[in-house]
Amino acid sequence: MAYRFLVTTTTLGHGGQKILAEAGCEVDYLDNANDPQEVERRMANTEYDAVISRTVDLTATAINACPSLQIICKHGVGVTNIDVNAASERGIPVLTTPATNAQSVAELTIALMLDASRRLPYFQQEVAQGRWTRTGDGEELQGKTLGLVGFGEIGRRVARIAQAIGMNVAFFDPALPADRDTGEVRRCNTLEALLEQSDVFSLHCPVNDKTRLMINATTLALLPAGAIIINTARGELIDEAALAAALESGHLRAAALDTVAKEPLAADHPFRALPQVIITPHIGGSTPQALDAVAHSAARQCLEWLDAKQINRFACVNPQVLNKE
Repeated sequence: MAYRFLVTTTTLGHGGQKILAEAGCEVDYLDNANDPQEVERRMANTEYDAVISRTVDLTATAINACPSLQIICKHGVGVTNIDVNAASERGIPVLTTPATNAQSVAELTIALMLDASRRLPYFQQEVAQGRWTRTGDGEELQGKTLGLVGFGEIGRRVARIAQAIGMNVAFFDPALPADRDTGEVRRCNTLEALLEQSDVFSLHCPVNDKTRLMINATTLALLPAGAIIINTARGELIDEAALAAALESGHLRAAALDTVAKEPLAADHPFRALPQVIITPHIGGSTPQALDAVAHSAARQCLEWLDAKQINRFACVNPQVLNKE
C-alpha cells in the first residue's frame, strides 16, 4: 500500500527520500518551513498517513484536521513544537529519532564553547571592518570545568571531546541510573552543585515541567563569575531575560546559543544588542550526515508502524497510546 507523508519543511535528507521512494510513498513538502498555518491547511485538505515534523509548530488544529493520520515522527528529539496531547487523544504515537544527530550536535557544542572562550566572532568582525585588534583576553579551556546537564548520547560525546583538550567534566542527570559507569566524569547529585563548579555550563536535556526555565536568575547566580553558558538543547530551558541581565552585569563572560525560546529570534530581542551572545539558527543537527541519518530513521520508523504496527518504545514520547492497540 502506498502511503502519503507530509514533511513539515521544504526538503528531506537523501536517506529519508530514498526509503520513502522505494516504498512507493507520496511525499508533500511545505512551501514555507516556518508557517504553521500552511501545515494546518494542508492537513485539513489532504489525507496524510504520516507526518515527519521539523521545527514548525504541529498544532492540535492540524492534528485534528487530518482523520487519516496514524503516526507522527519528529525529525530530531525535541517535541515541544508538537501538540503531543492532541496526538495522544487520537491514539497517534509520536516518535523521535534519538542519537541520529548526536555527533553533529556535540561538535557544534564544542565549536560554540571555543568561539565563546576565545571571542572568535568579535575578532572576525574586527578583521572584516579593516582592523587588526590583538587583545589577549581569550580564555584557555584546559583545566577548567565543563558542567553538563544531561548525560545522554550528546552529553557523553561532548564530555569525551572536552576531556581530550584537558577539561574536567561533571554532570547532573537524575534520569541516569545510579550504577551507570561514567568513567572520569563526575556525577553531581543536584543542579546547584553542578552550577557552582561550572566554568562552562552546557545544556543537553529535554524540556518538561521540571526543566522548563531551570536556568533563571537564581540558578545563574550560582555560576562562577566569568562562566560561559552553552545551549544546543532547547530555548525553553532558559529564562532569557535573566540570562540577558547576567550578561549585562558582567557576571557571565558569554552565552552561545543554538536555540532560543521563540524561533526565529525577534528583531528586537535583547540578545541582539549583547556582543557577549553568540547565536546560531538551530543548526546543531543540520549537517548532511546528520540530516541523512535523521531522515532515514524518521521514515523507517513511520513505515514500520504503518506496515506492521512495529515501534521502538524507547523512541515513543507517548507510549500510553500503544496500550490501546
